[in-house]
Amino acid sequence: MPNPKDLEPSSLHDEANASPYDNLIFLADKPLDYTSADVVRIFKKDLHIKKIGHSGTLDPRATGLLVLCSGKMTKKITEFIDYDKSYDGVIRIGATTKSFDTETDEENITETSGISNTDLENARKSFLGIISQMPPMYSALKHKGKPLYKFARKGRDIERKPREINVTEFEVWRINDTEIGFRISASKGAYIRTIANDFGMKLGVGGYLKELRRTRIGSFKLESYHEKVRDIPYKIFKMADV
Repeated sequence: MPNPKDLEPSSLHDEANASPYDNLIFLADKPLDYTSADVVRIFKKDLHIKKIGHSGTLDPRATGLLVLCSGKMTKKITEFIDYDKSYDGVIRIGATTKSFDTETDEENITETSGISNTDLENARKSFLGIISQMPPMYSALKHKGKPLYKFARKGRDIERKPREINVTEFEVWRINDTEIGFRISASKGAYIRTIANDFGMKLGVGGYLKELRRTRIGSFKLESYHEKVRDIPYKIFKMADV
């Protein structure tokens, strides 16, 4: 700890106003209908953190693990964004939505009783390994400095380029005739909403993402967190937790 006599007045001011939550990594459990930016703003305001960011967007209609970095730890954000991720969720088959999730209304409702377990297995296997995926219009991907979802909500379709992703795990199980549970692990840049949409297309009946919960980012895992900022559970990550 530096001697206060050796500090410049500006350094003394910064230290006096430092938050005990600076220079930390937080594992937060994002609630439904919060944006990732909402969570950052709440942590920043309520914990009096000067500098904080997240390491990978989680859609408003998804819940689960969001890694936040404050102060000097924000240097880790780029590293954490590159980590692969795992999710649990539900795909609604026999209908589609423009957003590929529950943000927009159902359309193209179709009968699904003819979908067999063999159909599900064949569709599942087609998503394993390196696949090409088109980013959805309802996404935070930028076009001319604006996220694509802002164009999508105005009915505009912007040309996008497909990207390669790596799906290392994809398990599916039938919940009922119209709902398929799944667990998936994929590389950075994977849009699970697009996988849900494309899974429904493979089955020939359409589909969209009904529920999604992120459970892992690299070595960070979702747990029951006991601390809270407003209604957002979290814990402070410690290296010994890995």
